[in-house]
Amino acid sequence: MADARTRYFRRLKRLRRSARRWSVLAGGLGGAAIVLTPYAGLGLADAFWAAAAGGSVALAGWRWADLRALAAQPAPPPPDPALAGEQARQRLVNAVQRLPIGRTAVEEVRRQQARFALRGSGAAGPWARLDRAAMTLHGLAARLTGPGEPAVLEAAVAERSLRDLAQRVAGVEKALRFAPPDTRPALEDAHSTLVGQLDTGVAAYERLVAAAASYVAEDGRMVTEDPSVTRLTEASDLLRGVAAGLAELRDTTPRTPHPGPTLA
Repeated sequence: MADARTRYFRRLKRLRRSARRWSVLAGGLGGAAIVLTPYAGLGLADAFWAAAAGGSVALAGWRWADLRALAAQPAPPPPDPALAGEQARQRLVNAVQRLPIGRTAVEEVRRQQARFALRGSGAAGPWARLDRAAMTLHGLAARLTGPGEPAVLEAAVAERSLRDLAQRVAGVEKALRFAPPDTRPALEDAHSTLVGQLDTGVAAYERLVAAAASYVAEDGRMVTEDPSVTRLTEASDLLRGVAAGLAELRDTTPRTPHPGPTLA
């Protein structure tokens, strides 16, 4: 998508071309109307020539007026290179996400970037545990139907909250590196509290994932036998029956003796 400055000059160029085109057309139609109009008066065909010439002159005047009005406006400032780079990156990400496996690839890249940013932090371990639990729940989400659907929504909200809490832990740790000595005790106490909350939250999330797995397992045990297994069993019985029938038919069919060689 073009920026405002590019759109401005593009529109200015279109208006200039349109004004020139209508000016040329108005001049041609006006000259033709003057040459072809007889001195004895206007006929029906001559009236069409005159009307087309007048309309072209009016449209050319409107286009030149629009061009002058747009040219009088100041051009938008050039975009910030950093902002332009970010917009280009976002366009690339959006294009990749439209591919069949693009969304999964982008999410994996973002997950790895976040994990790398938390490397060496006290939030790195809980973050990794949260990643594993979230991926497990994502695999179970399609089977969490009925009473299990609200749990998926609650898990999504809890995951976002826990990831934000992990970022807070990492931010406090960075501040501890250059904090004055008199402020360190308060920051260390706050850091310990945040780490405890993060550990407790991730453990609760893991228990939710375990409960979701139990729900999926018990829901699957409600079915006495998998329909696919039943179909495979029926197909096997059918093939065995056909094979047994062919074997019985072969045994009951009389064999024709092979004629031996005849002596001359």
